[in-house]
Amino acid sequence: MWSNDRAAMRQVFYTAWQHFQDQKPLAGVEVLIVETLLAHPEYHALFAQEPPPGGSDPMANPFLHLGLHIALAEQISTDRPPGIADQWRRLQEQVKDFHHARHLMMGCLEETLREAQEQGQMPDEASYITCLRELP
Repeated sequence: MWSNDRAAMRQVFYTAWQHFQDQKPLAGVEVLIVETLLAHPEYHALFAQEPPPGGSDPMANPFLHLGLHIALAEQISTDRPPGIADQWRRLQEQVKDFHHARHLMMGCLEETLREAQEQGQMPDEASYITCLRELP
């Protein structure tokens, strides 16, 4: 799913949603995309349409938000960075709301990525895990 072509990356979301709507089998990351979209009905209308021509989509934030959901799900499933799966289980037990727990964790992920971008460095995994540990 990873690419430098923004339009191609966004097309994956549209295709996954169309496959789901057409009751076609979902492959690979399409499963994560559809699970995430089902938890976000506010985006259903956006993905029910064809993407805007030329990849000029004025609604960039849904892609960021959904992308963070997917990145977090992959991090948890691989326990990378080490310890994230434990933090997920802890938070899920405390919060009791799967979606809200993911959103809390995504706040740490987004902060870690922003700091790395501002500093021109790789994300600081230790700071990321510390942020996650500090969540309620």
